[in-house]
Amino acid sequence: MVSGGGFIYVSLEVLIAVGCCLGNMLVIWAVWRSGALNKPTFCLIVSLAVADFLVGAVAIPLAVTVDIHIKIPFHACLFISCFLIVPLQASVLTLLAIAVDRCLRVCIPFRYKSTVTKKRSWFLAAMCWILASVLGFLPMFGWYNNDALTRYNSTSIDCQFIVVIPITYLIHFIFEGCFLPPLAVMIALYCYIFLKIRSGRAGMSAETSSYKQKEHKLATSLVLVLALFIVCWLPLHTIQSITYYNQSIHVPPIALYFGILLSHANSMVNPVVYAFKIPKIKREYGKIWRRVMEKFIYFSNSTQIVKLVY
Repeated sequence: MVSGGGFIYVSLEVLIAVGCCLGNMLVIWAVWRSGALNKPTFCLIVSLAVADFLVGAVAIPLAVTVDIHIKIPFHACLFISCFLIVPLQASVLTLLAIAVDRCLRVCIPFRYKSTVTKKRSWFLAAMCWILASVLGFLPMFGWYNNDALTRYNSTSIDCQFIVVIPITYLIHFIFEGCFLPPLAVMIALYCYIFLKIRSGRAGMSAETSSYKQKEHKLATSLVLVLALFIVCWLPLHTIQSITYYNQSIHVPPIALYFGILLSHANSMVNPVVYAFKIPKIKREYGKIWRRVMEKFIYFSNSTQIVKLVY
């Protein structure tokens, strides 16, 4: 990448990182303040927000570090590159867990509270992170580019993601094995959820109808989160697949960097979706905003009084 383009890329990454950190910290705070952490679905939403926060706080800085091709030991570069994969896997698995949770909520409404407890939800979230870490750090156990060490003839290399991570791992394992199948399952689950809600509306009481409507709204919001995840991550995976299956096709570097930026931006948009689509978080956002504005007005008035006195 040329220096001018590199500056624009790094600047955009910094903006996205700041948005990821602030937005997802606000989500975690809002869920905690509203008391919604007692509900299993919101435990998983917080887990997803943690993954998005880590994208801004850790993954993006590491991605920029890798992009400037610093010379570091091979296995240090491999560790950094593996860590970049973990938040993606954590997000996919957490979104799948949320889809299963919503399906259980609709399919077994009377046994849901006794089946899906807060303790079990946190355990599920922890298992998602453990599995994501295993999948992401798999190259550390031997599935890496051995040619890189031979080519550089040194223990230190110019660190690049694609130099140490095999394209076969990214395409066959991450994309085709760990990305597409869970997405297919999630799409099928949400289709079933909406069909179940729609088919059960006829002849319902007002109370049951209100419950179904509430579940429909929450499911719609979570489907939007899933749709944005697919839209943001699919271009990067598609570009990688094109370069792997048809090497005669030249993909411009700007397209690759756009795909990377779009995948990182996904972690920034989720808090916006929560703000407009999930009532509990929306109300808490409003309370936080009013509290901030009250303190700002109080500080402004105090400053003016001090100026008048002196």
